[in-house]
Amino acid sequence: MKAIKNLRGIAGFGRCISVLTAVLTVISLGVAVSTPPLSGPFCTGECFRYPYTDIAGRFPRDYYWMVPAILSAFSFLAMMATVHVATPQDRKHFSLTGLGFAMISALILSADYFIQLSFIQPALLAGETEGIAALSQYNPHGIFIILEELGFMTMNIALFFLFPVFRGLHKPSGALRVTLMAGFMLMIISFASVLLAFGMNREYRFEVIIISITWIELIIAGFLLGRYFKRLKNQPEN
Repeated sequence: MKAIKNLRGIAGFGRCISVLTAVLTVISLGVAVSTPPLSGPFCTGECFRYPYTDIAGRFPRDYYWMVPAILSAFSFLAMMATVHVATPQDRKHFSLTGLGFAMISALILSADYFIQLSFIQPALLAGETEGIAALSQYNPHGIFIILEELGFMTMNIALFFLFPVFRGLHKPSGALRVTLMAGFMLMIISFASVLLAFGMNREYRFEVIIISITWIELIIAGFLLGRYFKRLKNQPEN
């Protein structure tokens, strides 16, 4: 009886954090899409160019989306931890591996975005421009873009490790497994395609693709996990 009560408590939190993750990701995606690219291959019109020291006027407009993105990364980590706790014992090695990748992803993305919010603008206003070009989000092949790619690839891998966790479980595990497999396969195919087409000159092309794939996957998975935890919470005692 106590175990069932504990499971219901876990499921209640899991439902809330999964839906919250999906909502925060929807907000992040919406704000990011409305932020036009001002450098690199997708920029049209007046574009910022190296050494990217004339970007001070774009703060905070071009940085708004990073706030919900940081919150989404933290919420995603909490969601993955809750899934791990609720996973049957014989499958916990899969959920624990996914949780490990989720920790890596949340750390990389939150640090990457927080650096942009807390370092770039004060440094520019103080005239401290050394190193700005390498760190700026406007550099289409800079450290910011590379860390985003790594952060979202590890997020995608973390979600993929939930695929065997939900094998044979009640609805909506089928739709969830399809979503997780599709997201992982799209990541592999898109990375290989961009690498073959552009090689080391891919700039932020793959970054845009992997963010789109993984955020859409996370939105769908978040709502499906919300349904899963709801069913888990409402299951009969016997």
